[in-house]
Amino acid sequence: MSDYEDATTFLGEWGRFQQQVFFLLCLTVVPNGFTALSIVFLADTPRHHCVVPARVNLTAAWRNSSIPLEVDSGGELVPSKCLRYKLDDLLSFSERGLMPGVDVNLTEVPKEGCLDGWDYDQSVYISTIISEWDLVCDNRWKNPLTSSVYFGGVLAGSVISGQLSDRYGRKIVLFVTMAVQTVFALITVASPSWPVFCALFFVVGLGHISNYVSAFVLGTEILGPRVRTIFSTMGVSVFFGAGYMLLPLVGFFIRNWRMLILTLNLPGLLCFPLWWFIPESPRWLLSQGRVEEAEAIVRDAARKNKIEPPPVIFSPPQYKRQSKERTTHNICDLLRSRNIRGISLTLWLVWNTLTIGYFALSLNTVNLHGNAYFNCFLSALVELPAYTLSWVLFRWVSRRLSIFSTLTMGGLSLLFIQLIPANLIPLAITLEMMGKFAVSTAFAVVYAYTAEVYPTVLRNTAIGTCSMASRIGSITAPYFIYLRSYSVSLPYILMGSLMALAGLLSLLLPESYGMPLPDTITHMQHFPGCCQKTPYTATHTEEDKDISREKIQLKLEQ
Repeated sequence: MSDYEDATTFLGEWGRFQQQVFFLLCLTVVPNGFTALSIVFLADTPRHHCVVPARVNLTAAWRNSSIPLEVDSGGELVPSKCLRYKLDDLLSFSERGLMPGVDVNLTEVPKEGCLDGWDYDQSVYISTIISEWDLVCDNRWKNPLTSSVYFGGVLAGSVISGQLSDRYGRKIVLFVTMAVQTVFALITVASPSWPVFCALFFVVGLGHISNYVSAFVLGTEILGPRVRTIFSTMGVSVFFGAGYMLLPLVGFFIRNWRMLILTLNLPGLLCFPLWWFIPESPRWLLSQGRVEEAEAIVRDAARKNKIEPPPVIFSPPQYKRQSKERTTHNICDLLRSRNIRGISLTLWLVWNTLTIGYFALSLNTVNLHGNAYFNCFLSALVELPAYTLSWVLFRWVSRRLSIFSTLTMGGLSLLFIQLIPANLIPLAITLEMMGKFAVSTAFAVVYAYTAEVYPTVLRNTAIGTCSMASRIGSITAPYFIYLRSYSVSLPYILMGSLMALAGLLSLLLPESYGMPLPDTITHMQHFPGCCQKTPYTATHTEEDKDISREKIQLKLEQ
């Protein structure tokens, strides 16, 4: 399969076939933008305080003073969210005609918990899962856990989707997991309790990442080198960002969490008819020895591009022999040799750090000063130029330099936030958005780089495993935000330090800029990489080396 791209050069780079594959695969990613960050509004905590029942006959003065004041994280006095003054004592004071703060020192009045529930402010949300199931005060630990359960599903999807896709095909896994994501998201609308919601949301997360990775790999393997770069960096990312941008716009008009889920996920049903327009990966079919099916897809592509294909595109005996000789690969192969083990471990750490930064900053938008919907839209908006920059970097700049520079920029932006005076809130938000911009750019570059550095026989497994490793970061990301209750600057210090260290670590990765996609493990680059790009490792056969020299010479001549 080393000559796959040579055998299909007659198709061109941007015919009708490539345009169809490009845009339809990108469309399948839009619902992911809805789902991935919908928890920002589904599980936001409205302002709340303890209920003082109407049955308790208090005067207006005592009813207004029934909630004690406490200092919040910003240093301001606000009504307590979890305590009230003991109603029996307040009733006694009220019946005796005493006045709060005049006849009675409120600091000496005993307090009690919210025994009658909470009163939630509905100026922003009609309902969220927090207000419906009282996930506050002693139960507030369930709020970050809800997000972590979802990302646990993403972790499970990352474990199984890559291997299923490498075994059964990119296309079937793409559409099955798309169905899983959409159907289970719609079922969550009827959730009767928080545990049921979490169980269903776990399955939604499983389908979410499996759908995204399968679409990403399918497009990477079908499209030519130049279009592949645009697709893998800017294409899927921009459409994901478009879905993310629509989330606050839809959420602004729909303030009930059940109706919001329903509205966001119904468009996912429109993706199912795309089954008849998106083909299977010819690369994957060839790796399985299914030469006739691969050739049929390429011939159909030639027809759509109005190009006459050659009489023989692939040599059936050659590819069937290669598929028989090729051993079945699994996740263990990512750690089997020293070279691939070094690349895998380094990428897992980089992915993990990026995921912490991306999701922690995205989930934190509701905690920023100002309107939550505008802040979420702004957080999504900065991703669009970030993905454009990722394409520019991937097109003309070294891979390692791109990853290092963006990670370092993001880390420094977050570290500088703690140095901003409290009265310069716009500057602090600007630095946070710069950090989000850098993380988004790095994420798009790392996704595309991972697809480049791993071979066809392991590509989907490798991306799925990198995504799996990164889910430790996404599972812990909600708890980075939870640290705000102890120190507002602590999450930024931790995230900034981790990103800067990951940027330094990325310099160990091999360079893949300008290199053809490897088809076998032996075609992978060396670890740690050096400035000199080597097309193949020393374990290659002489035939592989000759093919590599011919390709490099052809690129130089072009």
